[in-house]
Amino acid sequence: MSDSFQVHPIGWIRKKDDAVRIDIDPAFQDGLVGLEGFSHIIVCYWFHENDNPDDRRRLQVRPMKNPSNPLTGVFATHAPVRPNLLGLSTCRVVSVTGNMIRIDAIDARNDTPVIDIKCYIPDKLKPSEIRLPAWISSQ
Repeated sequence: MSDSFQVHPIGWIRKKDDAVRIDIDPAFQDGLVGLEGFSHIIVCYWFHENDNPDDRRRLQVRPMKNPSNPLTGVFATHAPVRPNLLGLSTCRVVSVTGNMIRIDAIDARNDTPVIDIKCYIPDKLKPSEIRLPAWISSQ
């Protein structure tokens, strides 16, 4: 097994004013067939502006950049600094036209490379089965 592998963008986040879209590379446009039937998608993207050795070594942060939150391991947060700079966001689909997906919002910057998109299918977890740390509910 290899110690590393490569991923390549399938598209890019585009933000202008309040409009947010994902421009898919035309080579991957056929992968969008049927996506308009879903209300939400999960977008996997690369935190390209944090790609440096220091941010990849950082293993603890204060969640949401709030100094009153406890020092927490990056695997227990959504922080953009981490060993592999993958970001995930669930987004509401506004429309799918050609190679463009209009979405309502995303926690990513303009020109962020998109690695993959998955349709959102709700989990079967009951709310009573979900546990969250106190700092999340206090935000």
